Amino acid sequence: MRLVYSGNDWMGTSWTVDYPKADIQFIHGLGRLTDFGFVNPQHRVMTILDTDIFRYPFVYAVEVGNMRLSDLEVKQLREYLLRGGFLVVDDFHGEYEWQNFYSQMKRVFPEYEPIDLPLSHPVFHCYYDIHELIQIPGLQFAYSGRTWEKGGYEAHYRGIHDQNGRLMVMINHNVDLGDAWEWAEVDAYPQHYATLAFQLGINYIIYAMTH
Repeated sequence: MRLVYSGNDWMGTSWTVDYPKADIQFIHGLGRLTDFGFVNPQHRVMTILDTDIFRYPFVYAVEVGNMRLSDLEVKQLREYLLRGGFLVVDDFHGEYEWQNFYSQMKRVFPEYEPIDLPLSHPVFHCYYDIHELIQIPGLQFAYSGRTWEKGGYEAHYRGIHDQNGRLMVMINHNVDLGDAWEWAEVDAYPQHYATLAFQLGINYIIYAMTH
Protein backbone atom coordinates (compact mmCIF):
# COMPACT_ATOMS: atom_id res chain seq x y z
CA MET A 1 0.00 0.00 0.00
CA ARG A 2 1.33 3.45 -0.95
CA LEU A 3 1.71 5.77 2.03
CA VAL A 4 0.67 9.42 1.88
CA TYR A 5 2.66 11.70 4.17
CA SER A 6 3.10 15.42 4.72
CA GLY A 7 5.99 16.89 2.74
CA ASN A 8 7.96 20.07 2.17
CA ASP A 9 8.01 20.09 -1.63
CA TRP A 10 6.10 22.94 -3.21
CA MET A 11 2.88 20.98 -3.84
CA GLY A 12 3.18 18.31 -1.15
CA THR A 13 3.07 15.59 -3.79
CA SER A 14 6.43 13.86 -3.43
CA TRP A 15 4.64 10.71 -2.24
CA THR A 16 3.08 10.36 -5.72
CA VAL A 17 6.37 9.77 -7.60
CA ASP A 18 6.09 6.72 -9.91
CA TYR A 19 2.44 6.25 -8.87
CA PRO A 20 0.46 4.33 -9.95
CA LYS A 21 2.54 2.49 -12.55
CA ALA A 22 5.27 1.29 -10.18
CA ASP A 23 2.64 -0.07 -7.78
CA ILE A 24 0.70 -1.78 -10.56
CA GLN A 25 3.85 -3.34 -12.01
CA PHE A 26 4.98 -4.57 -8.60
CA ILE A 27 1.62 -6.17 -7.85
CA HIS A 28 1.72 -7.82 -11.29
CA GLY A 29 5.21 -9.10 -10.49
CA LEU A 30 3.98 -10.59 -7.23
CA GLY A 31 1.43 -12.60 -9.14
CA ARG A 32 3.90 -13.69 -11.82
CA LEU A 33 6.88 -14.52 -9.62
CA THR A 34 5.17 -16.05 -6.60
CA ASP A 35 2.22 -18.20 -5.65
CA PHE A 36 0.99 -15.76 -3.01
CA GLY A 37 -2.75 -16.14 -2.61
CA PHE A 38 -3.19 -13.16 -0.30
CA VAL A 39 -2.24 -10.37 -2.70
CA ASN A 40 -4.96 -7.81 -3.40
CA PRO A 41 -4.65 -6.97 -7.12
CA GLN A 42 -5.84 -3.40 -6.51
CA HIS A 43 -3.25 -0.76 -5.72
CA ARG A 44 -4.17 1.53 -2.85
CA VAL A 45 -3.06 4.73 -1.17
CA MET A 46 -3.64 5.73 2.42
CA THR A 47 -2.65 8.58 4.69
CA ILE A 48 -0.73 7.94 7.88
CA LEU A 49 -3.68 9.30 9.85
CA ASP A 50 -6.24 6.94 8.32
CA THR A 51 -7.28 4.51 11.07
CA ASP A 52 -7.57 1.74 8.46
CA ILE A 53 -3.77 1.72 8.23
CA PHE A 54 -3.75 -0.76 11.13
CA ARG A 55 -5.40 -3.32 8.84
CA TYR A 56 -2.36 -3.38 6.55
CA PRO A 57 0.97 -4.92 7.62
CA PHE A 58 3.01 -3.38 4.79
CA VAL A 59 3.24 0.21 3.58
CA TYR A 60 5.56 1.77 0.99
CA ALA A 61 6.72 5.40 0.79
CA VAL A 62 8.92 7.18 -1.75
CA GLU A 63 10.88 10.44 -1.91
CA VAL A 64 11.01 10.56 1.89
CA GLY A 65 13.84 13.08 1.66
CA ASN A 66 10.96 15.58 1.39
CA MET A 67 9.01 14.20 4.35
CA ARG A 68 7.81 16.63 7.02
CA LEU A 69 5.56 14.79 9.45
CA SER A 70 2.99 16.54 11.59
CA ASP A 71 2.92 15.75 15.29
CA LEU A 72 -0.20 13.63 14.76
CA GLU A 73 1.50 11.70 11.94
CA VAL A 74 4.52 11.05 14.15
CA LYS A 75 2.28 9.63 16.88
CA GLN A 76 0.24 7.44 14.53
CA LEU A 77 3.23 6.14 12.57
CA ARG A 78 4.95 5.19 15.80
CA GLU A 79 1.89 3.30 17.00
CA TYR A 80 1.45 1.57 13.64
CA LEU A 81 5.04 0.33 13.59
CA LEU A 82 5.15 -0.74 17.23
CA ARG A 83 1.93 -2.70 16.76
CA GLY A 84 3.53 -4.79 14.03
CA GLY A 85 3.42 -2.64 10.91
CA PHE A 86 6.29 -2.56 8.41
CA LEU A 87 7.38 0.51 6.45
CA VAL A 88 9.56 0.40 3.33
CA VAL A 89 11.03 3.72 2.17
CA ASP A 90 12.62 4.16 -1.22
CA ASP A 91 13.89 6.56 -3.88
CA PHE A 92 15.69 9.25 -1.92
CA HIS A 93 19.27 10.25 -2.50
CA GLY A 94 22.22 12.16 -1.17
CA GLU A 95 23.18 13.51 2.23
CA TYR A 96 20.61 16.32 2.45
CA GLU A 97 17.67 13.99 1.86
CA TRP A 98 19.12 11.42 4.26
CA GLN A 99 19.48 14.00 7.03
CA ASN A 100 15.91 15.18 6.54
CA PHE A 101 14.49 11.65 6.65
CA TYR A 102 16.69 10.79 9.63
CA SER A 103 15.43 13.79 11.58
CA GLN A 104 11.81 12.79 10.89
CA MET A 105 12.34 9.20 11.99
CA LYS A 106 14.09 10.33 15.16
CA ARG A 107 10.86 12.12 16.02
CA VAL A 108 9.05 8.81 15.56
CA PHE A 109 11.66 6.69 17.36
CA PRO A 110 14.05 8.82 19.42
CA GLU A 111 15.16 5.66 21.21
CA TYR A 112 16.12 3.66 18.09
CA GLU A 113 18.90 4.24 15.57
CA PRO A 114 18.87 3.15 11.91
CA ILE A 115 21.71 0.78 11.05
CA ASP A 116 23.17 -0.64 7.85
CA LEU A 117 21.83 -4.17 7.52
CA PRO A 118 24.30 -6.99 6.90
CA LEU A 119 23.67 -9.26 3.95
CA SER A 120 23.02 -12.04 6.48
CA HIS A 121 19.90 -10.28 7.81
CA PRO A 122 16.76 -12.47 7.52
CA VAL A 123 14.98 -9.85 5.39
CA PHE A 124 17.35 -10.71 2.54
CA HIS A 125 16.72 -14.46 2.77
CA CYS A 126 13.06 -14.99 3.70
CA TYR A 127 11.95 -15.86 0.12
CA TYR A 128 14.78 -15.13 -2.29
CA ASP A 129 18.39 -15.51 -1.19
CA ILE A 130 19.95 -12.15 -2.00
CA HIS A 131 23.68 -12.60 -2.55
CA GLU A 132 24.69 -9.01 -3.29
CA LEU A 133 23.33 -5.58 -2.35
CA ILE A 134 24.03 -3.20 -5.18
CA GLN A 135 22.84 0.26 -6.17
CA ILE A 136 19.60 -0.05 -8.14
CA PRO A 137 19.30 3.12 -10.24
CA GLY A 138 16.34 5.04 -11.55
CA LEU A 139 15.40 5.29 -15.21
CA GLN A 140 17.93 8.12 -15.61
CA PHE A 141 20.58 5.37 -15.84
CA ALA A 142 19.31 4.56 -19.35
CA TYR A 143 20.48 7.93 -20.70
CA SER A 144 23.14 9.05 -18.20
CA GLY A 145 24.92 5.78 -17.44
CA ARG A 146 25.00 6.86 -13.78
CA THR A 147 23.64 4.66 -11.03
CA TRP A 148 23.71 7.57 -8.55
CA GLU A 149 21.74 10.77 -8.06
CA LYS A 150 22.26 13.93 -5.97
CA GLY A 151 25.68 12.84 -4.79
CA GLY A 152 24.39 9.57 -3.38
CA TYR A 153 27.21 7.41 -4.70
CA GLU A 154 26.84 4.47 -2.30
CA ALA A 155 23.72 2.35 -1.81
CA HIS A 156 22.57 1.82 1.76
CA TYR A 157 20.10 -0.79 2.88
CA ARG A 158 19.34 0.28 6.43
CA GLY A 159 16.79 -0.66 9.04
CA ILE A 160 15.20 0.33 12.31
CA HIS A 161 14.46 -2.49 14.76
CA ASP A 162 12.23 -2.61 17.82
CA GLN A 163 13.42 -3.70 21.26
CA ASN A 164 12.87 -7.35 20.34
CA GLY A 165 14.95 -7.15 17.17
CA ARG A 166 12.02 -7.05 14.73
CA LEU A 167 12.72 -4.91 11.69
CA MET A 168 10.08 -2.16 11.55
CA VAL A 169 11.47 0.18 8.87
CA MET A 170 13.35 -0.91 5.75
CA ILE A 171 15.33 1.99 4.32
CA ASN A 172 16.52 1.92 0.69
CA HIS A 173 18.78 4.99 0.46
CA ASN A 174 20.47 5.95 -2.82
CA VAL A 175 18.35 3.18 -4.35
CA ASP A 176 15.27 3.36 -6.60
CA LEU A 177 13.25 0.16 -6.48
CA GLY A 178 10.16 2.00 -7.70
CA ASP A 179 11.73 2.97 -11.02
CA ALA A 180 13.05 -0.56 -11.46
CA TRP A 181 9.50 -1.93 -11.02
CA GLU A 182 7.96 0.78 -13.18
CA TRP A 183 10.33 0.38 -16.14
CA ALA A 184 11.11 -3.32 -15.93
CA GLU A 185 9.70 -3.96 -19.40
CA VAL A 186 11.74 -1.19 -21.07
CA ASP A 187 14.70 -2.57 -23.05
CA ALA A 188 16.92 0.37 -22.09
CA TYR A 189 16.59 -0.45 -18.38
CA PRO A 190 18.95 -3.32 -17.42
CA GLN A 191 17.11 -6.50 -16.47
CA HIS A 192 19.43 -7.44 -13.61
CA TYR A 193 18.46 -4.26 -11.74
CA ALA A 194 14.76 -4.93 -12.23
CA THR A 195 15.13 -8.55 -11.15
CA LEU A 196 16.86 -7.61 -7.90
CA ALA A 197 14.29 -4.89 -7.21
CA PHE A 198 11.43 -7.37 -7.49
CA GLN A 199 13.25 -9.91 -5.34
CA LEU A 200 13.88 -7.35 -2.62
CA GLY A 201 10.29 -6.12 -2.68
CA ILE A 202 8.95 -9.66 -2.41
CA ASN A 203 11.29 -10.40 0.49
CA TYR A 204 10.12 -7.27 2.28
CA ILE A 205 6.49 -8.38 2.01
CA ILE A 206 7.26 -11.88 3.26
CA TYR A 207 9.20 -10.45 6.19
CA ALA A 208 6.32 -8.10 7.01
CA MET A 209 3.81 -10.97 6.94
CA THR A 210 5.89 -13.34 9.06
CA HIS A 211 7.47 -11.13 11.74
